[in-house]
Amino acid sequence: CSDSLKVLVIDGNLNVLHQDNVQFDSELSDFRTQGGVHIHSDRLTVTSPVLMWVKALDLLLDKMKRAGFDFSRVRALSGSGQQHGSVYWKRGASETLNQLSPDQDLFQQLQVCVFSVSDSPVWMDSSSSQQCLDLQAAVGGALRLAEITGSRAYERFTGNQICKLRQTRPDAYQDTERISLVSSFAASLFLGDYAAIDYSDGSGMNLLDIRTRSWSEVCLKATAPHLDQLLGAPLPSTSVLGPVSSYFVHRYGFSETCRVVAFTGDNPASLAGMRLQQGDIAVSLGTSDTVFLWIQQPRPALEGHVFCNPVDWQAYMALLCFKNGSLTRERIRNECAGGSWEVFSAALRNTPLGNNGNIGFYFDTMEITPPAVGVYRFDGDDNEVSSLSSQVEVRALVEGQFLSRRLHAESLGYSIIPGTRVLATGGASCNTEILQVLSDVFNAPVYTIDLSNSACLGAAYRALHGLVAESGVSFFDVLKTAPEPQLVATPHPTAPQVQTHTHTGAVPQQCY
Repeated sequence: CSDSLKVLVIDGNLNVLHQDNVQFDSELSDFRTQGGVHIHSDRLTVTSPVLMWVKALDLLLDKMKRAGFDFSRVRALSGSGQQHGSVYWKRGASETLNQLSPDQDLFQQLQVCVFSVSDSPVWMDSSSSQQCLDLQAAVGGALRLAEITGSRAYERFTGNQICKLRQTRPDAYQDTERISLVSSFAASLFLGDYAAIDYSDGSGMNLLDIRTRSWSEVCLKATAPHLDQLLGAPLPSTSVLGPVSSYFVHRYGFSETCRVVAFTGDNPASLAGMRLQQGDIAVSLGTSDTVFLWIQQPRPALEGHVFCNPVDWQAYMALLCFKNGSLTRERIRNECAGGSWEVFSAALRNTPLGNNGNIGFYFDTMEITPPAVGVYRFDGDDNEVSSLSSQVEVRALVEGQFLSRRLHAESLGYSIIPGTRVLATGGASCNTEILQVLSDVFNAPVYTIDLSNSACLGAAYRALHGLVAESGVSFFDVLKTAPEPQLVATPHPTAPQVQTHTHTGAVPQQCY
């Protein structure tokens, strides 16, 4: 989330005790952000003021203090930060961090001579295209980079942003003693020292070898000199980094024994908040459709992202984004169902599973996964056709969308196992007929979950787990009393046969 700072507090029984937030645009209007960011004149460069984040933390903790929150009861804290963004600490900044005075707020003490770059590049930035090409060339191509780091080169990924900074602002780079991700930057404030980058958020940089879980020498060399020294050694996401700094003990009344558990990225934290387990898949059905996967044996590809898993360091997670989501479903609803979701749902009820082999792929805007645009319809004999009847088109769209989600998930190493659950969230997750198709395509039960606070909740869950992780207690043992998601659909008995046929026969190459 780039527009606000949120806090969520749970107790040992997983009850939510306190929530609050600071909205950057309205509550910190001096920084003149829109959605928490500045979009530069080139329309490619997108940054956030680092000091805005610092001031937001002051404001949030002061709000909690005024509300009577008892900080002394906090046993552990963790956090999540928007992925890929980077913070550049100036030479000598660590001394300032170590010697913070509890008589002043963080903003007062960190606004002078602490950051070598005042505006942090964030995930919306797409100004490093040349650096992406250079990195891929240096390692032997896009697929080779994906095999090492879990993703091909992306403009928003941190390594490419670091490379651009080194090339365009060499003085600022030379004056930097440490580079943090947004997550490890926030952890550093609580720790009073530089916090390690965790494996999971570190996987979104195009720099970490996701198999050895250490920085890739070839990627570091292609990005910037001495970069390993600026990044520090990465650590498991379950690591306890140390006690909270004395600044927070004396200013807010935190206990000296309060532990800081490694912070991670918002997507990994969401996986923790959803309590995704081995074999599970979460599908967020929004303007864009996003798919979260738990995988054991990753096969990184040119599309999608593979990260180290934030709750089990021996496993992996993957993320796939599909741009043509709810807006495409709404267009077909308008064209084929008279603008009515009831008529749309009836079309799904009245057409057979597998749609007699009719299928469609609808890329109204340039798709991310796969990179394609246009509408492709195919009949039961795999011949491309220009149109389908209204009811058939509705099912062709929904089955085609979910079949694409499944195929791309499997291409990254995901496999459906006994016990697999599909967790659905987002706007379309209230449509029973759409969820029935989702269940049939994945041949697995579908449950609905609330994702509104998943990253924040995931950070709180991870803080709780961090207290016992070193003794070998699993994340899921700690969370076994958490409320279960709601079962809403189970696969039709014939789903395996129908989908295996559709799977093998009706996905043309250009749609995959």
